[in-house]
Amino acid sequence: MSRTIVDIHVVQTVPPSNINRDDTGSPKTAVYGGRRRARVSSQAWKRATRATFAELLDTSELGVRTKRVVELLSEEIVRQDPVLSGRALELAEAVLTAAGIKITPARKADAPPESGYLLFLSNRQITGLAELAVEAAAAAGEGKPDIAKAQARARADREHSVDVALFGRMVADATDLNVDAAAQVAHALSVHAVDNEYDYFTAVDDHKQADEEEDAGAGMIGTVEFNSSTLYRYATVDVNRLHDNLGDAEATRRAVEAFTRAFVASMPTGKQNTFANRTLPDAVLVVVRETQSINLVGAFEEAVQDDAEGGRVVQAITRLADHARELHEAYDEQPVAAWVFGVGEKKVAPLTELAQRGTFDPTVRAVGALVGDRLAEQA
Repeated sequence: MSRTIVDIHVVQTVPPSNINRDDTGSPKTAVYGGRRRARVSSQAWKRATRATFAELLDTSELGVRTKRVVELLSEEIVRQDPVLSGRALELAEAVLTAAGIKITPARKADAPPESGYLLFLSNRQITGLAELAVEAAAAAGEGKPDIAKAQARARADREHSVDVALFGRMVADATDLNVDAAAQVAHALSVHAVDNEYDYFTAVDDHKQADEEEDAGAGMIGTVEFNSSTLYRYATVDVNRLHDNLGDAEATRRAVEAFTRAFVASMPTGKQNTFANRTLPDAVLVVVRETQSINLVGAFEEAVQDDAEGGRVVQAITRLADHARELHEAYDEQPVAAWVFGVGEKKVAPLTELAQRGTFDPTVRAVGALVGDRLAEQA
């Protein structure tokens, strides 16, 4: 069976910002090609992508990741049968335990018990588990409900949400409930070397300033670390695995379209109120392959120089196009299809030899249509 893989390559300039910081508050960095680069972690952009799904997909197609799964499930039990409000927490814990999920007492005395780790369940799985608990309670009457383990596990392992199917799920206590991720997101790296800078700021005490007898000193003094960078971002979706996780070709097409839109247009929110740094990509290259996913970060192993002719963005996109072309020639790689869109002819021109020129929405729809066609051929 032929594979279908969707690779998304993004070149995006971000002004002074701190969208993803480490434990000291500094913007994350990494050494690549022997030079210090700005970095945005995979987890940060995955989170931003997932958050954007709420604008693109119905709630029934999404999931929830939480330790407070007993509380969440009990609320759904009460919604389905308000008479069970007094037993909802007990029933929620019972059905989760039957599914093989270990529940531990909460740290706070009056709080409901929790799972020992973040548990990722689709909204439909939460509904299904609650239905099982309600059915068991009705059958038991005043007695202790008998919840079959096989049924509980089945409800927890079917009707995966789009985000669970894309990003995967690990359940330490019940490995048969694990879901292999269909999407991979690389750490975004600047195409050039960076040195972090510091913004020294003062905050005025308004009431103190109004008092003529007080000194004119600031009410607060501090610094915020930041950098500015042109990032190379990359993500890939294994369409066949996604289809295995979702079990439906139409749902897979919608998931690919939603992921493409969300990954391209999203941005982590770190310090966004301080820097107002939200931008859209300068150029986006989407490639459908049938061999393997290919990260093109090698184009930037040698850092783009500050005095690059035409600017960093144009130089970065030119390098990306050259690297992709050389890689395809060296490994006899023939993409199934490719599209490019971006801002300005000068920026996008180097990639038009490799891909069909378009705009955002038509490109996303074309990718979805091709995915749907290839899945139909394999059915």
